[in-house]
Amino acid sequence: MDDDSSHLPQATLTGKLFLVFLRVVAVTCLWFGLQYWAMLVGYSLGGHGRFDLLTVPWQIASASLAVVFPVAALGLWLAGSWGPVIWVLAAGTQIAMYGFWTDIYGVNRLVIVMHCVVAIVYIIFRAAIWLEGRERPQLNKV
Repeated sequence: MDDDSSHLPQATLTGKLFLVFLRVVAVTCLWFGLQYWAMLVGYSLGGHGRFDLLTVPWQIASASLAVVFPVAALGLWLAGSWGPVIWVLAAGTQIAMYGFWTDIYGVNRLVIVMHCVVAIVYIIFRAAIWLEGRERPQLNKV
């Protein structure tokens, strides 16, 4: 059976730190998902965020994100190659909501900045892992 996380260099410090990073992001995604579910069922916001009380744009966005964030959390926790892809869908949705459609969803700059920081750190980790992979065969040849 092919392990989806086999692309991670687990033996290196970078690989281990990358796995920790993915799991921290996974916990955050699970938290976001739980927040959306709590809002939709009326547990948070004093019941004012229940699904039946929301406008149609909020119904679509919150119901979608309530599903997508926990799925992204699972993929990130397992270090599957599909986890970051699902996270990009969820983060992109929130960036669009709070950055471009502010007249509907309001402004939440913290969410936008957080997603951008996570994306930058992810890219730095992937570049470091790629560079380690390029240097390793050269070290073996010497």
